[in-house]
Amino acid sequence: MAEKSKGEHRIGLLNGFAAYGMWGLVPLFWPLLKPAGALEILAHRMVWSLVVVGIALLFVRRWAWAGELLRQPRRLALITVAAAVITVNWGVYIWAVNSGHVVESSLGYFINPLVTIAMGVLLLKERLRPVQWVAVATGLAAVVVLTVGYGRPPWISLVLAFSFATYGLVKKKVGLGGVESLAAETAIQFLPALGFLLWLVAHGEAGFVNDGAGHAALLASTGLVTALPLVCFGAAAIRVPLSTLGLLQYLAPVFQFLLGILYFDEAMPPERWAGFALVWLALLLLTGDALRSARRAARALARATGAPGTTTSTGTARALRNAESGPVRKNAESVPCGPEADPEAVRP
Repeated sequence: MAEKSKGEHRIGLLNGFAAYGMWGLVPLFWPLLKPAGALEILAHRMVWSLVVVGIALLFVRRWAWAGELLRQPRRLALITVAAAVITVNWGVYIWAVNSGHVVESSLGYFINPLVTIAMGVLLLKERLRPVQWVAVATGLAAVVVLTVGYGRPPWISLVLAFSFATYGLVKKKVGLGGVESLAAETAIQFLPALGFLLWLVAHGEAGFVNDGAGHAALLASTGLVTALPLVCFGAAAIRVPLSTLGLLQYLAPVFQFLLGILYFDEAMPPERWAGFALVWLALLLLTGDALRSARRAARALARATGAPGTTTSTGTARALRNAESGPVRKNAESVPCGPEADPEAVRP
């Protein structure tokens, strides 16, 4: 049994690395789709993502959730909001990468946990622990330093962080699994996206039909690029603790940052290094506080149940849900904070 548990944990880790690795390396993919513009790429991503997840759901025969969703107007409205917010996130991210702003894009996903905490305080009236206040204040200082460094607010980073944090909040309230949620969101996006692509065809501006079969295949593969990391993430989420997933999520912006400076050769003057250093300091504070909270919760759970320890992924996950690594809870639908924030949200 122990060997099986270790094997499952190893499989989960491999899938987690694969998921966040693919999300971190995706900036290498979007430039391959040029000369298609960001809007055309975005529309193809919406259309082909629905095709891919639709085939996946047909294969596993999992459709009961769709009927339930259609009978619940409030959840359907929330899915529509999620689709709109992730459209903004995807569109800005694709444009930013193909316009030479990979480093600034990575910053958006570094500061996302801090923005999530801020939203919990402002929207849900949550209370922060002292270390979390210090982390948020450090993050704000980083934004000020980066504003000076860029000569403007880092609006790409802020749009990506706030849109993704909002998306995570809405997804938590909807309560759908990753694949099901992506299917519902892309179903809402499908008709506007398809209409835009047909408009491009009618005006002779569609890269899908103008730039050869290879380019068309690359545009169609945006569905796989969106869905495949999500499948790997789902396999990881059921096998490893939430705290581990939370730490793994930093792989994506780290890879994006390294690609920006090493592969795309983006400038990093001293003031930008200073701003990023402050962001990383804030994340270290936040992660350390989250892990301490998780350990305390695990010990409390072990004492309450009379167990010798809580080392399995299920126990750790339950402990995390009870004590949460984010602000002190005031309601059950609060925004998750800390390194496990938004673990089911769809990455770039």
